Amino acid sequence: MNTLIYTTLVKKLIGFNRKTKQIILVLFDSIAVTLILLGSISLRLSDFYWPQEDILLLIFASPIIAVPIFYFFGLYNSVTRFSGLNSFFKITQAVSMYAMAWGLFDYIFTIEGLTYVDGLPKSIVFINWMFSLIVIGSSRFLAQKLLTFRDLTNITNIIIYGAGFAGIELSNALSTSKKFRQLAYVDDNKSLHGSLINGIKVINPSELSIAINKNNVKEIFLAMPSISRNEKKSIIENLSHYPLSIRSLPSLSSITEGKIKVDDLFEINIIDLLGRELITSDEKLLNIKIKNKVVLVTGAGGSIGSELCRQIATLFPKRLILLDISESSLYSIQQELLEFIGEETELTVLLGSVRNFKNFKEICGKYNVQTIYHAAAYKHVPMVELNQPEGVLNNVIGTFNAARAAIESKVETFVLISTDKAVRPTNTMGATKRVAELVLQGLSSKNHKTCFTMVRFGNVLDSSGSVVPLFKKQIKDGGPVTVTDKNVVRYFMTIPEAVELVIQAGAMGKGGDVFVLDMGKPVLIYDLAKKMIHLSGLKPKDEENPNGDIEIIFTGLRPGEKLFEELLVGNNVLPTENNLIMRAEEEMIEWPELKNTIAKLENAALNSDVKQIRKILVDTVDGFNPKFPI
Repeated sequence: MNTLIYTTLVKKLIGFNRKTKQIILVLFDSIAVTLILLGSISLRLSDFYWPQEDILLLIFASPIIAVPIFYFFGLYNSVTRFSGLNSFFKITQAVSMYAMAWGLFDYIFTIEGLTYVDGLPKSIVFINWMFSLIVIGSSRFLAQKLLTFRDLTNITNIIIYGAGFAGIELSNALSTSKKFRQLAYVDDNKSLHGSLINGIKVINPSELSIAINKNNVKEIFLAMPSISRNEKKSIIENLSHYPLSIRSLPSLSSITEGKIKVDDLFEINIIDLLGRELITSDEKLLNIKIKNKVVLVTGAGGSIGSELCRQIATLFPKRLILLDISESSLYSIQQELLEFIGEETELTVLLGSVRNFKNFKEICGKYNVQTIYHAAAYKHVPMVELNQPEGVLNNVIGTFNAARAAIESKVETFVLISTDKAVRPTNTMGATKRVAELVLQGLSSKNHKTCFTMVRFGNVLDSSGSVVPLFKKQIKDGGPVTVTDKNVVRYFMTIPEAVELVIQAGAMGKGGDVFVLDMGKPVLIYDLAKKMIHLSGLKPKDEENPNGDIEIIFTGLRPGEKLFEELLVGNNVLPTENNLIMRAEEEMIEWPELKNTIAKLENAALNSDVKQIRKILVDTVDGFNPKFPI
């Protein structure tokens, strides 16, 4: 009850308007400097002193001298509950000026020789200064402590990982927080272990488990923004078995620029668990097919297409054309680009489908398109499996139509965004993407101006088809988290990284090239699910831990899914000037034969003949082993 009354009183004080707070401070300082002066005289004379009429005026004139000086130095403009070292420096200046001013005034008014007229020594000035500094300074400090009172029953105990500059700055920012209480620092630097920083102990990582259990720690703030991704990954993996929420600082620049705020802390992104270092960009490769050119992106509203648009917009194209069949997705990326696209780039937004050959050809001719990034495709494996005719018409015939239009319009470069599911596919989606690759390989064998290039890669984080957003939603909803199989593995890459490599690979194409991106090490999806649960501050519920928070259930492989994906059909792969991009040497089908196959496939799709579609794809795509019955 006392805590409730106290908290209510503090909230009321904080709620006073600025003028009321200033009046309270002025009244306090006026009474304080008067009593301090009387006390200083009494202390110097070793007896209680009450001045006579000739000195009484000087005593009670002290507030008239002090208040204007305190106001000049900003003591009534600073926010008391957020006072810091700079505020106390100002207090020292203000009190020193007041003490000297009062001493000078007293000297002019009453001095005669070395002592005052009533026998008071001049050392009173020094004593008055010393006690004024102590009282005025400590009053601000006490007010700060009172007004930053925290109800510990509603506060989250945290530990800061990193006792360097960033960690100390973060700790200072937390000092006035009513949401968090810092209990310790953790640091790998042995020389810091056992030391205190602003009264807070630095502990060894090996002591972390004890500290967490003993103090009911709920979150760890990672304050090491300058470390590499691999180093961050190692730290996070060591922390991932604790039921803690982990957050990290944004960047070192935001700290040095004084922008650090507790609210700026990021939830640990799953990207940090991959440990992939940022790629080194080749500016020449990024610009060669884009700068001062007319660039068209199909599927511009999708996960990959929209990121392509973002990055292309920063590379100074003459015109950027966005094409998508989805009105809402197209509008969304248009509005985003309008916020930052340069005046040197014209933005054109078009609704349409790559399946419409005539319309696509007119677009290429009207705008003199020079570079096409073809990202439009149906990519959800189970969805395409249940709608095979549409999958064929969009992924195969759409690519064929776009490629033909590019040739007839003399487009310089055509880059197809492909997938690792095109390699020895077990589903219709992967098979259609492999046929799309074969189409471009076949067309490349003909003598024309357009350079066709294919870029193949695996899953990208946070795309519409990725498990990551699904897991996030399931964890937020309280579970269960659904994993198809305990042994299923996938490659992962961030969308921006994949797109940047796509642009660079497209610039290296000579015609019919199949480029494969280095996806790093494959990730076990079951482990990914467990880590995401841990990073949310929860515990997985399984046989080993039946009292956990979030259950992981296995639903079985979806139609057309396989346990692992591959990036190469064969074993022939050549390096390129970028070590994250490889050139695959793969077999192709001669164009006359392939052209006949495409015609049959289109006819089967238009007639919704699923059995014929299956037969054609099995005969055409090397290694196609469908797992979903017709």
